[in-house]
Amino acid sequence: MRVVLLGTAAGGGFPQWNCACALCSAARDGTLPARTQECVAVSGNSRDWWLLNASPDIRTQLTGTPALAPGPGPRDTPVRGVLLTDAEADHVMGLTILRGGAGLKVYTAPPVLATLAPLRAMLDRYAPWEWEDSLTEGGFVLAGGLVVSAHPVGPKAPKYVAGTAPDAHWVTAYRIEDLAGGGVLVYAPCLGRWAPALDALLSTATCALLDGTFYAANEMGTAVRAPDGRPRTAFHGQAVMPATAQATMGHLPVSGARGSLAALLRHPGPRRIYTHLNNTNPLLDPASEAHARVTEAGVEVLPDGAEFVV
Repeated sequence: MRVVLLGTAAGGGFPQWNCACALCSAARDGTLPARTQECVAVSGNSRDWWLLNASPDIRTQLTGTPALAPGPGPRDTPVRGVLLTDAEADHVMGLTILRGGAGLKVYTAPPVLATLAPLRAMLDRYAPWEWEDSLTEGGFVLAGGLVVSAHPVGPKAPKYVAGTAPDAHWVTAYRIEDLAGGGVLVYAPCLGRWAPALDALLSTATCALLDGTFYAANEMGTAVRAPDGRPRTAFHGQAVMPATAQATMGHLPVSGARGSLAALLRHPGPRRIYTHLNNTNPLLDPASEAHARVTEAGVEVLPDGAEFVV
């Protein structure tokens, strides 16, 4: 199975358009590489490609990836569809860029399908798509020889959806197996906590792409500081998020006794890669202590465009 990391940043990308923190400033001056918003492409036969989430940067990501170039016909494309892990804006807005792509399939959980109903109606007026329940019993098979199962890992609804009833199926992880080669990719870019189901998934995985949004639980409250070194309460007129608010965003931090890195130490077998990195995350800097600690644990942080075989 071929895997291409089309984008590896969290919502807003890196650098973020309205942020002048040290990391974003380093990306603007070229000291650190910029990153587009998180999205992955997978294929079992190098002809049929499936997108894992559809970021707002999808046009740039597709045109910059030779394997996903259109042809040989004027409107032929190797992109067959999209697997959505959730309904967050940075994971679904790329669907609008794909409008008009005939015959695409989109798989996602029932709450996401319901929430996207207005968007689905709009997109289907350009070209009818197939919208499928990813949680269907027994999983499903994708063109190219990939077998997929979806696994609920969180109840967090996106902020733009108001008054929703609790539902444990809002956020899912995917297990993708290549029938020909036997490789297994686990994809979970949004994790509010480490669920027991993740241990079971990683026990059978060849490679895992996991939520690395925040390195520390208080990251967004300390990344932007005033000139005197104290944490700001506001920056350019916008409130700086305290740790309590960060905790509601649905992303398990990397560090800490209950962080994802501690959990990953129980699973040394599969290749382990962090993705969906927020612009405040020190893992963006290869020279940081955080990056060194993660690397020492055998977990990777790869750039946009990285390609590998599972």
